[in-house]
Amino acid sequence: MKLHGAVALDRPLLVVALEEEARHLHVSELPILVTGVGKVCAAAALAALLARQRPSRIINLGTAGALRAGLAGTQVIGRVIQHDFDDATIAELTGEHFGEPIEFPVDGPVLGSGDVFVSGGPAREALVARGVDLVDMEGYAVARVARTFGLEVMLVKEISDGAGEAAAKSWSDNLDDCAERLGAWLRTALALS
Repeated sequence: MKLHGAVALDRPLLVVALEEEARHLHVSELPILVTGVGKVCAAAALAALLARQRPSRIINLGTAGALRAGLAGTQVIGRVIQHDFDDATIAELTGEHFGEPIEFPVDGPVLGSGDVFVSGGPAREALVARGVDLVDMEGYAVARVARTFGLEVMLVKEISDGAGEAAAKSWSDNLDDCAERLGAWLRTALALS
């Protein structure tokens, strides 16, 4: 975990998994929390920070694999699920939901977050069958922690690969370009607000 800049009540906090994803976000002069990869790292880092400091809201930016043909570029997420957590069975056992979907007030794609790098095969096909459009490894955790702390949250993902057999190479090859496009999206979004 690493925090760049100072968190303040009147400014959003940018949350990313990797320094490479933050490379083109520093021009915004907003604080950036780099959490590390995966839901546990993202949740732990953000919760630890929010227990001490509060921003105006959270913007999670990062890369994602596309599961649907035709999805490209920067996507503002409309709904996020944990694709590797069986909320239905847990709810049957306990009577409570611990991993229900999180909805956002935008008409955007469905993001499935999980601690698995999706690279084709049965896992990819199962996600497509569930109506998932994109996959990442931190979005759900960031959204859940932000909502727990009563903060508005937005998930913004840049498509880096097709979540198929070549996903790892595509992600590596496209990472800097994706980070640059996330920085461009942020500058445009801040200019509009």
